[in-house]
Amino acid sequence: MSEAESVSLDLLDRRTVRTRARNIVIAAVLVAAAFGGIVGLFAGGAGFATAAAIVGVPLLLLALVESRKTLSLRDGQVIARALGTRVVSLKEANRLDLFVTDLRGARTVNLLVGGPPKGKAISVSLAMYAGTGGRELGIYALRRLADTLAANADTRALVLSQLIVEQLRSEARGDAPPQRPLYVLASAAPQGRVAQRLNPDAVSKFVAELGR
Repeated sequence: MSEAESVSLDLLDRRTVRTRARNIVIAAVLVAAAFGGIVGLFAGGAGFATAAAIVGVPLLLLALVESRKTLSLRDGQVIARALGTRVVSLKEANRLDLFVTDLRGARTVNLLVGGPPKGKAISVSLAMYAGTGGRELGIYALRRLADTLAANADTRALVLSQLIVEQLRSEARGDAPPQRPLYVLASAAPQGRVAQRLNPDAVSKFVAELGR
């Protein structure tokens, strides 16, 4: 496959994405109705409708974005499509961070990249773990990410490239998920936070130890 061809960076398959979007819609209706009902007790029908719209519309918009969002890597650029399109040149990115999100017992390791051409930021989910198993981005997608990051002169990009390479090596050795680098990082993040940025120096030290 040539550099100009597109590689999917979607961690979840479309069926799972649609299910998640449907769950958001259901939650939006229930929460909007409940909040609107409380306000409606004091403000009548108009208050119910207004309160329900204020709460429900943003959640419904979130569901729409969730159902249409796709990520891809093409010609060194990460491309996010939903209601619109965002593009970040991974080779020139100047914002490079790892985040761990913790929702409903599942921890997701996310790579946040930002920078040229328009200063936008895009989050790429590398892996999601629950218990001793989980889901990881495909081998080829990870390989392409690692290669593209290696072309960025930023030291942080080189560290992240090496981290992904070590993840691929671990998988090639047949290591169980709990032994793989991304799982270790996800499990080491403190509990009690929905989203947290991993300290770059700590990530660098962790990656350096993997290479020994």
